[in-house]
Amino acid sequence: MKYDPSVTGKLVREMRKNKGMTQEVLSGLAGIARSRLAMIETGDKAANVETLWKIAQAFEIPLNELIRRAEEEMNRKPAEN
Repeated sequence: MKYDPSVTGKLVREMRKNKGMTQEVLSGLAGIARSRLAMIETGDKAANVETLWKIAQAFEIPLNELIRRAEEEMNRKPAEN
């Protein structure tokens, strides 16, 4: 399996929307710039571990839960040829 930042970004966006948060709210809670969050959500920028940790904390879940969900999504994504 190859890491795909767009899958992680899509997951973060879905989780944010499910919690009824705007990008401004989530980025504020996570202590990151809204523009950076937007790039993560679109897959234009891969989030490092520290940023993922901050996002997980903002969602009030452990980092390993966020990573587990991202791995599950990546495993569901069809392999590219």
